[in-house]
Amino acid sequence: MSTTTDPNGSSTESPSNNGQLLDQVDKLRQSRERLRAEVGKVIVGQQDVVDLLLLGLLCRGHVLLHGVPGLGKTLMARTLSSTLDLKFKRVQFTPDLMPSDITGTDVIEEQEGGGGHRLKFVPGPIFTNFLLADEVNRTPPKTQAALLQAMQEHEVSVGNTTYTLDPPFFVVATQNPIEMEGTYPLPEAQVDRFMFNIRVRYPTVEEEAAIIRGTTGTDSVEPTAVLSSDDLLQLQSIVRGVPVSDDVVMYAARLVAATRPSIGERGASRPGDQEPSQDIEMVRKYVTYGASPRAGQALVLAGKARAILEGRYHVDFADIAALAHPVLRHRLVLNFHGRADNVDSDDVIDALLREVKEEVA
Repeated sequence: MSTTTDPNGSSTESPSNNGQLLDQVDKLRQSRERLRAEVGKVIVGQQDVVDLLLLGLLCRGHVLLHGVPGLGKTLMARTLSSTLDLKFKRVQFTPDLMPSDITGTDVIEEQEGGGGHRLKFVPGPIFTNFLLADEVNRTPPKTQAALLQAMQEHEVSVGNTTYTLDPPFFVVATQNPIEMEGTYPLPEAQVDRFMFNIRVRYPTVEEEAAIIRGTTGTDSVEPTAVLSSDDLLQLQSIVRGVPVSDDVVMYAARLVAATRPSIGERGASRPGDQEPSQDIEMVRKYVTYGASPRAGQALVLAGKARAILEGRYHVDFADIAALAHPVLRHRLVLNFHGRADNVDSDDVIDALLREVKEEVA
């Protein structure tokens, strides 16, 4: 057996037997096809979105779905949850929602036999395996922050007690465009905990016609569960065991480093410091804050999942480049010039992919 270390620092044993490797890769690919088929019973099109949702699930990450109302973001999350034999909870985020409505709270309970009172913890909906945070930006940041500890440490602290969440724990949050009425910006610390920011776009005319035909009749189709909790945990371990070369890791690191402007967050330069962003004009001109090291972790881990789903037991440069947009777009904070020139984070990422070259030692 050989040992690899994942981006979170935990070690995973990967089998050295080629036959066993091929069996594991084939098992994961079959699971993806079964999930795709079940989700496709309800969701028309949006295959890229479904694939990224599946990648996030296999990587033990969390996913933010961004798009205007009516594009089926909530339906996609609910449908995916129906294909998994997991505990599912949905929270509708509203302006009056409180943090305790998510995490739970201590209540005073009268003991039997008149023996006085005691505090009893009543768990909130966050104690689940699959949490749908619907319209997460319609509640103030105080309530949004109730997800922070759970998403990173898989723990919830209430009062003086910390409770551990049962694995797997997966958060899918939906978000409407921030310019819409009654929305609040997500705090940067909250956004950074999402592995992917997936843009849900309008369907094509043909897809929209299929949606109309499928939702205005009497027939209804329900997806069936194809993976249990134990199955999912095993598949997640397979993904984390995929090896990755130092060249690919360095490419991911250089991409992330190139998002950071040389003035501001990086501070004064020191002897030997490299400033890759100095060669990228769009970063200097439009970016205030770049991506954190979580972005590099997400790129490599998601690259492992993408590679194995394509039948490869190694990560290539193309895997990193293909995932740059959903991993980086929500981690770049643009300045006033970017908004004035109608530049968004995807434009900056396009420039990064052109300028940061693949290098083999």
